[in-house]
Amino acid sequence: MSILIKGGTVVNAESTVRADVYCADGKILQIGENLDVPAHAEVIDAGGQYVMPGGIDPHTHMQLPFMGTVASEDFYTGTSAGLAGGTTMIIDFVIPAPQQPLMDAYHQWMNWAEKSVSDYSFHVAVTWWDDSVYEDMGTLVRDHGVNSFKHFMAYKNAIMATDETMVNSFSRSLELGAIPTCHAENGELVFHLQKKMLEKGITGPEGHPMSRPPEVEGEAANRAIRIAQALDVPVYLVHVSTKEALESITRARSEGQRVFGEVLAGHLLIDDSVYRNPDLEFAAAHVMSPPFRPKEHQEALWRGLQSGNLQTTATDHCCFCADQKAAGKDDFTLTPNGTAGIENRMEVLWHHGVSTGRLTMNEFVKVTSTNAAQIFNIHPRKGSVSVGADADLVIWDPEGTKTISAKTHHQNIDFNIFEGMEVKGIPSHTISSGKLVYKSGKLMVERGAGQYVKRPPFAAYYDAVNKRRDQKKLTAVKR
Repeated sequence: MSILIKGGTVVNAESTVRADVYCADGKILQIGENLDVPAHAEVIDAGGQYVMPGGIDPHTHMQLPFMGTVASEDFYTGTSAGLAGGTTMIIDFVIPAPQQPLMDAYHQWMNWAEKSVSDYSFHVAVTWWDDSVYEDMGTLVRDHGVNSFKHFMAYKNAIMATDETMVNSFSRSLELGAIPTCHAENGELVFHLQKKMLEKGITGPEGHPMSRPPEVEGEAANRAIRIAQALDVPVYLVHVSTKEALESITRARSEGQRVFGEVLAGHLLIDDSVYRNPDLEFAAAHVMSPPFRPKEHQEALWRGLQSGNLQTTATDHCCFCADQKAAGKDDFTLTPNGTAGIENRMEVLWHHGVSTGRLTMNEFVKVTSTNAAQIFNIHPRKGSVSVGADADLVIWDPEGTKTISAKTHHQNIDFNIFEGMEVKGIPSHTISSGKLVYKSGKLMVERGAGQYVKRPPFAAYYDAVNKRRDQKKLTAVKR
C-alpha cells in the first residue's frame, strides 16, 4: 500500500512546513512538493490540516490483572481506540507478581499483546529482588529491546518496591543503559492513612484522595530522585499530579540531574471534586492513583509542560467498568484503581493546550509523541515526520469538532472521564505502519497488525550521564 498526503502542513517538534508526504511499505519515503509517486498511490487531501507524528502513549495498562479483577480493555480494543484518537503506539507495562520471574511475566504479556492493531512496546516492573531478577533484566535489555524498568512505590503488600529493591534495580539499570521509572507515592503512608479513613467511617470514594494527599506523592518523588542522584542514574517519574512532585523535578533538573516527568491528560483537566459527587458510581469511576487533585495543581502542571520540566503526556489507561468498580462500594480501598483516556488524550490537549495558547503546535507534538520517542530511544523511527521514519501519522483537522461521550467512544469501558466535553481539533485520518486505519470516524483495523518495537539501551542522555560520572570519579586517599 502507498499513500500520498497532499496539501497539508507538516508539523514536527522542531519545524512547521507546507509539504506533501508519500508513504510506502510502512515507511515515509518522500516529503516535499511536486513529488514523483506511483499513479496507483492512494491520495488523501489534507488541505487546511496538519500532518503530525502519530501519538505515543508511554503509559497504558491493557488487560491488566489488578485488585482481584482484569482491566476491561484488552490490547485489541485499546490500541483500536488509540488509533481513533491519533495515537499510533503505546508503551504498556509488564508487571510480575511478587516472586514471579521477570521473563515469565514478559512472555505472558507478549502473548496478550499479539492482538494489538498498532505498534507497542513494554516497560517491565521490578516488584521484588534476587539474583534472578538481576539476570532477567540483562536478558530483557540485550535480547528483547526493553530499556526501562518500572518501580511502584505504592501498593503495600502487593507490588510495592522497597528502597532496597529500588537501589538494586536502579544500579542494574545504570549498568545496562536502561532508565528506571517510578510511580511516586509513599506506600507506607497510603496504607496508614487508608486505615485512618476507614476507622473514621469514611468508606466512600472521597476517602481515596484523603488517603493519598499531595505530600504522599511529593515525598516519594523526592526520594526516588535523590536515590537516582546518589547512584548517578537518570530517572523518569510517571503520572506527576502535584505541585510538590513537580517542584522536586524542577529542583533536580536545575541542578543538572537527568530527571524526566510525565503528566496525564486527566490530571491537567479534572479536579478532586469528582470524589464528592453524591452519585457513588460516578465518584468511584474516577478512582485512580494518584487521584485527581485540587485545582491549583492543574495550573502548576500546565506550567510544568510549558517550561519543559514535564516532557511527556500519557493516560495511565486502565479500564474498569461500573460492575468492577462496585467491589469498593463499602470500602474505597477495594475499588479497582484506573480510568480511561487513550482515545481522547490528544484531542483534549489540543483543545485546552494549543487552542488556549498554553502550547504551540510544535510543543504539542513534543509532549504527545517526540519527547517519549527520544527518552525511550526510538527517535526518529517514531515521533517524527521524516524520510525513513515509520509511517505512523495523524492528519489533524484544527476545525473539526466533537463532543466526547462514552456512548460514542471506542474504548471498552462504560464511562468517560471527559464526558460531555466539547473539543475543537480532532484527527481526520490516522495512518499506522503506512496503512490508513481511521478516517472520519470510521476504524479500519486489522487484528494483530501491530508490531512489537524494540528499544535499544543507552539513549543519548546516557552519554552525558557517563561523561559526568567519569569527571567526578571517586578515589581513595593515598596514605
